[in-house]
Amino acid sequence: MNPNDTQSSFRDRLYTIDESGKRLWVFAKKPKGRLTLWRNITGIALLVFFFTAPFIKVKGEQFLLFDFLNRKFVIFGAQFWPQDFNLFFIAMIAMMVFIILFTATYGRIWCGWACPQTVFMEVLFRRLEYWIDGDMHKQKELEAMPWTLTKIFKRSFKHLVFYAISFIIGNLFLAYLISSDAWFRLITDKPSEHLAGLIIMVVFSFVFYFIFSWFREQVCTIVCPYGRLQGVLLDPATVLISYDYKRGEERGPLRKSENRKETAKGDCIDCRQCVLVCPTGIDIRNGTQLECINCACCIDACNNMMKVVGFRPGLIRYSSEKMIAESKPWNFTLRSAGYTAVLVALLAVFTFFLLGRNPVEATVMRSPGTLFQDMGNGKIANLYDIKVVNKTTKDLTVELKLLSLKGEVKIIGRDPVIKRQTVGEAVFFIILDRNDIPSGKMEVKLGVFSGGKMLDETKATFFGPEKQTK
Repeated sequence: MNPNDTQSSFRDRLYTIDESGKRLWVFAKKPKGRLTLWRNITGIALLVFFFTAPFIKVKGEQFLLFDFLNRKFVIFGAQFWPQDFNLFFIAMIAMMVFIILFTATYGRIWCGWACPQTVFMEVLFRRLEYWIDGDMHKQKELEAMPWTLTKIFKRSFKHLVFYAISFIIGNLFLAYLISSDAWFRLITDKPSEHLAGLIIMVVFSFVFYFIFSWFREQVCTIVCPYGRLQGVLLDPATVLISYDYKRGEERGPLRKSENRKETAKGDCIDCRQCVLVCPTGIDIRNGTQLECINCACCIDACNNMMKVVGFRPGLIRYSSEKMIAESKPWNFTLRSAGYTAVLVALLAVFTFFLLGRNPVEATVMRSPGTLFQDMGNGKIANLYDIKVVNKTTKDLTVELKLLSLKGEVKIIGRDPVIKRQTVGEAVFFIILDRNDIPSGKMEVKLGVFSGGKMLDETKATFFGPEKQTK
């Protein structure tokens, strides 16, 4: 079927829902092939990263942490604070533009190869299902058979394994939110001491169990906004998993000693292997569809069948609508080069701001309700409060110095010691000569030093007496 056929109705309904609205369960055939092998290797690497990242420490900090309650975020061992909102804002804009340009150029590679939903479902849970229930035909037989002891055992065992894996995932997911140290205390202390955390852990576990045991591909087709947005992100030049309808049509079964050119048939033998292996149950031969996650299972299935019947592989392949329509091979076009350059530039900008962020940030405010003080001997003083954010991984002894003019900075008490990854406070005087103060107020610059090195520069407003005019 030509995907441009306006009479087709495949876009008007979901493959996994019948006309009455009832869910049609997808029994996907186990895929085999080069792309499936590489996708499994990629998925296993990502799973290893997910299971180990909360326990990796970089200079005493967790490798990844997203503690929203305490507003503590650690990325690659570097802690980010609310004061880093500008960096976060730039990162969000860069990420949105990156998603748009990446999808417009390279399609939904993220969905099929790196999305957590796909990785957990296809690399972990689906593999366990093949091991317990068997391949597609055995799964269908098991579904259709009455509730014998064999079926009860297999169903119970599978869902017990699914929940156990979901419980582990929910636990590790919690470690990303509250830190691995807090998570360890949560599982080792008495349950009564962390009742709220225990409830959250159980809720996470049941959410993951529900998603991977029942909801499955519905996450991609119903819930995920990315699949819905692809209609406006893709264009005819976007590289997707595509069926070469010009080569494949008219499709028909292969007959012995048949000359398909004489019978006006294409290379598609209508074996439906591409449909049987699809984890979302679609027919890729109908063209681009929101359900397609670009997992490449259909490519391997089709290539394997082409090899069996002696046809050239690539009937289903990574290509674009424009390439297929014009019968051109994939090449790195000027458009792809331009978009890729923008993507690299966005990553460079984010990396620049990430690496160039100030490790120490100081905020100075006048102490509320205070005026200038006449210290005698022609000296005027103002009282200030300072907050210093120490984003580094070591304790800092802070010293304050005037940068813009001569004067004295006098900290009340000792020089403050700011613990690593914390906020410290101090109270101090700025003392200036009366002759250096213009009428009313002026701006002064302060440097925050530690070990003789200036870590940050900030400003303060200094008030003095009004000068008398003759």
